[in-house]
Amino acid sequence: MKKNSLTIQENLIGVWNLVSYKVSNDSGYVTYPMGEDASGIAIYTAEGYVSVQIMRLGRPAYGSGDLHKGPQNALAAAARGYLAYSGSYRVNEEENMVEHHMSVSLNPNWLGDTQPRYVKFEGDILTINSQPVFILGEEQNTQLVWRKISD
Repeated sequence: MKKNSLTIQENLIGVWNLVSYKVSNDSGYVTYPMGEDASGIAIYTAEGYVSVQIMRLGRPAYGSGDLHKGPQNALAAAARGYLAYSGSYRVNEEENMVEHHMSVSLNPNWLGDTQPRYVKFEGDILTINSQPVFILGEEQNTQLVWRKISD
């Protein structure tokens, strides 16, 4: 899909602010894994790299103030409430798709993985849908809506 005769690659490049992150199962039941008020940033570079960070608001702070240490429950809540990965991406203009290649990821299961994302642009809004992924104990469909904040 093209916007103002720009390719998907040209439209993707920039910084995006998360509007919503929701998942739905085959029955249509919708949940928000990081809460309805989740916060996030996605960055796509012209050189073909992507970085995505999404977090649940209100995660407990580590009482110690240490960067890498805290009580197990706080560490678990911090990890449970955060989704992060970076790597390269490749666009398939004909399929309205971008493939994310995960070089680093908070989720170790995603390391080295390639995941297709279907994209749609409406003005400064980018909607990304994925093929089913395993979330909250079952295969679910994800939809992320982003608003462009910088080219």
